[in-house]
Amino acid sequence: MLRLPTGRAICYSGYRHGQSPDSKVYPTVEQIREDLVILQPHWPLLRLYDCSLHAERVLEIIRHDRLPFRVMLGAYLGAEMNNFGCPWGATYSEEQLEAGIAENDAEVGRLIALAQAYPDIVFSVAVGNEATVDWTDHFVPVPRMIEHVRRVKQAVAQPVTFCENYVPWQHKLRDLAAELDFISLHTYPVWEYKHVHEALDYTRDNYDSVARLYPGKPVIVTEAGWTTHSNGRGIEPHNTSQELQAIYLQDLLRWTDEAGILCFVFEAFDEPWKGSPDPLEPEKHWGLYTVDRTPKQAVPAVAGLAGAVPGALGSGIG
Repeated sequence: MLRLPTGRAICYSGYRHGQSPDSKVYPTVEQIREDLVILQPHWPLLRLYDCSLHAERVLEIIRHDRLPFRVMLGAYLGAEMNNFGCPWGATYSEEQLEAGIAENDAEVGRLIALAQAYPDIVFSVAVGNEATVDWTDHFVPVPRMIEHVRRVKQAVAQPVTFCENYVPWQHKLRDLAAELDFISLHTYPVWEYKHVHEALDYTRDNYDSVARLYPGKPVIVTEAGWTTHSNGRGIEPHNTSQELQAIYLQDLLRWTDEAGILCFVFEAFDEPWKGSPDPLEPEKHWGLYTVDRTPKQAVPAVAGLAGAVPGALGSGIG
């Protein structure tokens, strides 16, 4: 039986002003330590997106400071094929794609090395993130995803997954799902123009639409959240606020607690590097804390919930 930890879980990426994975300017050890102190009281489970120096530092600090975190470690996979359906452009030269394939192979190698080095901290590994959905700008074809997953499964002891929007799990990822130990899906009602009071039902429908297709295989949520600002690009500004974020996350966590579903809230801190230069770009404002680490309304609202009882998810979930 596959056993995954339960409890409060959150996506963590600590990039502040002037930092980004693109520029390779990473949060310092002191900044990461500050973040982990903030998260420790309520979020024992963290999800990291890649195997950069940022992730290495997080794992090193957890071990050195003996912090009570466990981590889902991700590998970021870049484009291996052009995706002409991407709304904001995802066309690369053959040379760029060849370089991307080589970098993905290196990133998978880093994922394996870190999972092997931190078996007491890394409880699962995710081979890629939103790399197969129709709108992605870092498209990886399913056969190639299967190759990456098989390589990782041969090398690590931890359960292996792939993180993707709920829609591809319903059709194009059937062959990939068969290779995985569990399925990780993303659901964002606010991106699909849902009001907060219909959002939880929509989230549950998203989850159920995937879970019913894979009986006996665990299905978890690796991203669900609500942005607090928008410039109108894809999300209506009136449908974003700290109050709405708090309402949705309370509803979400009550449901996942009761259902015994591991759910990673998206996300810990606002990240100014994301999206367009517009300061109201919605991608910049999903955090429970602002970029200066000021708590938003959702922090006390979520902290007031009892949370899941520590234990494990069995293979019958989903």
